Amino acid sequence: MPYPCSPARAAAAPRPIFGALVLLSALAAPPLIPAPLAAQQGAAARLEARPAQVRVTRGDSVPFRVVALDAAGNEVDAPVRVSGPRGAVRIGDGYLVGVAPGEHTVAASAPSAAGEGEPLTLSVDVRVEWPAVATVALTPREGRLYAGTTLGHVARAQHADSSERPDADIRWSSSNEGVATVDAFGNVTAHRPGTVTITARAGGAAGSVEHRVAALAASSLSIAGGETRVRTGDVQTLTAMARTPEGAVVADLPVLWAMSYQAPPDVMGPAAPGQVRDGKVVVDVPGTYTVLATAGPLTARHTFQAAARDVVRSLDVTGMGSTSRFRTTDFWVFEGVNGRDYAITGSKLADGHAFMWDVTDPANIVKTDSVQADARAINDVKVSPDGRYATMTREGASDRRNGVVILDLANPAHPRIAAEVTENLTGGVHNAFPTDTHVFALSGGDKYVILDVTDLYAPRQVGEYNHPESSVHDVWVLDGLAFTAEWGTGLVVTDVGDGRWGGSVENPAFVTSYPLPTGRTHAAFPYKQASTGKYYVFVGDEIMNRRGLALESPPGTYSVPWSPENPQGGVPLGTTGHIQVIDFTDPESPEMVARYEVSEYGTHNIWVEDDVLYQGYYEGGLRVVDVSGELMGNLYTQGREMAAFKAFDPQGFVPNSTMVWSAMPHKGHIFFTDTNSGLWAVRLAPPPGRPVM
Repeated sequence: MPYPCSPARAAAAPRPIFGALVLLSALAAPPLIPAPLAAQQGAAARLEARPAQVRVTRGDSVPFRVVALDAAGNEVDAPVRVSGPRGAVRIGDGYLVGVAPGEHTVAASAPSAAGEGEPLTLSVDVRVEWPAVATVALTPREGRLYAGTTLGHVARAQHADSSERPDADIRWSSSNEGVATVDAFGNVTAHRPGTVTITARAGGAAGSVEHRVAALAASSLSIAGGETRVRTGDVQTLTAMARTPEGAVVADLPVLWAMSYQAPPDVMGPAAPGQVRDGKVVVDVPGTYTVLATAGPLTARHTFQAAARDVVRSLDVTGMGSTSRFRTTDFWVFEGVNGRDYAITGSKLADGHAFMWDVTDPANIVKTDSVQADARAINDVKVSPDGRYATMTREGASDRRNGVVILDLANPAHPRIAAEVTENLTGGVHNAFPTDTHVFALSGGDKYVILDVTDLYAPRQVGEYNHPESSVHDVWVLDGLAFTAEWGTGLVVTDVGDGRWGGSVENPAFVTSYPLPTGRTHAAFPYKQASTGKYYVFVGDEIMNRRGLALESPPGTYSVPWSPENPQGGVPLGTTGHIQVIDFTDPESPEMVARYEVSEYGTHNIWVEDDVLYQGYYEGGLRVVDVSGELMGNLYTQGREMAAFKAFDPQGFVPNSTMVWSAMPHKGHIFFTDTNSGLWAVRLAPPPGRPVM
């Protein structure tokens, strides 16, 4: 599979592992026997797993190897290829690590005798089990129990390493059901004043919390805030106000929120037209809504109407730079030091070339030059904010010395290589982020290395950061904070000059991490929203298949175009994944608040500017999304999409097949790269407009 961005190292913790593949010698010792001698001793006739079946606890390592045996049962020297399912196991030389609980199959193969006939194969059953639950952390939601009210509780079953057991079987109980009862979901309802202990159990562990139930003092409930007319996607913040007969506010009364929907006469309303959470309300479709707040016998209502957001605009193609002979990857568009506009694009299957384009006139995109490095792929290209230099990341160098290439852009149309940095970066550099003075370069999918490039021709390493037991894919730096997308670990944030956490470029300091539900955290883009003061981080998945969905990935190959000699080529790969929006306004307590999910397509690179999201959505094309105002819920279903465009080229690498990698706005145009067709320039028409499919 040519497209997945695979980290080079897999963690033993419950994180997805990409490329769980090793080539093992069937003999651990003595040294390999020369092939002629091995043949004299007996040809490989079958494979044997030791042990034949594997049972391992998640995170643990157990001895495991596959050996080749001759007809007499003697071990012989043969290259044995052993692979396990991604995200399920990690296989090393003589051991196997369990990663994802469940029943899995490890496959082994080896060449047949003398390389003739069908290869030898073997399937090994592997069962990865959960470790025992060590503790149950029980947390009540905000508020105090008063007679007649209900208060939710959250129970988290944790293993000894503090990781959480998903979908744990939690059993709830109350020490005094006359005072309060608890349902199967942790909602505790108080019946009369008194003391009660609520307990949550999972396996052999338990957690408890004590409540002192008070008499209900409040006699009225009202809702403050909110509008009577909104657009879909607008977030309202409602506050429930409880008061005593004397008018005193009861601030800690727990309130339950619910919402009802009345569709317009000509609309068949969806089952879930919106959501309300802790007083925040957002709706997806037009209609009349009533929000209900309850606290015991007290109720309050807020009714409003929602109109369609109506942000769709037409999108017109301005120009294109075709690259049909190879795959186009990342790009960057910028104003050069000479005042003209340029773009640099990377490539795959193009012998390590990056290409320069003059895009001053987007209707007449002109290729001006190319730069070649020793690489299989130039996946990532970026330009410093001052336009002084560019970075090219290398993977698959012939001498295995990958690293990052620094380009001098004194003449942007014809850049020159200023330096190639390979020290501490030989494992492959998939992404890099340049500031005016420093480059943050990923090293082997394991860490990022910081280079001082004040002198472009003599870069020097000044710092690095390696998050423990984690594989990193992407890094973005804003105002002294580095945001890294680290697959199963999720989002990791480090202080690289902000200073509040004691970090600097020489000594990055950990700030926070935030795990995400898919475990495929691929890209992160921090954005400060001027209108609300919110600090959002847009975090994207990359899942290079549709496994488990009704519409799975089509058969065939994605790596080469169709031809009469290769009739199985030219089949686009199916992807899934979405954008998750994290509220980072309080760095110590980040919270996922929204998502942007286009069903059956997968996300790639992200750009946000002036409250607009420009999203490369792989075979879903270019997507342009209104992200103004406070964000909550699924932005896609709220009608926030402004435009969508699927690139096509009958002479493309895969003809008429869309696969958008990245998008950026620049001087009134939107530029994007499509891996099958090249560099595009499009322009949004002024509103009102029409959707472009």
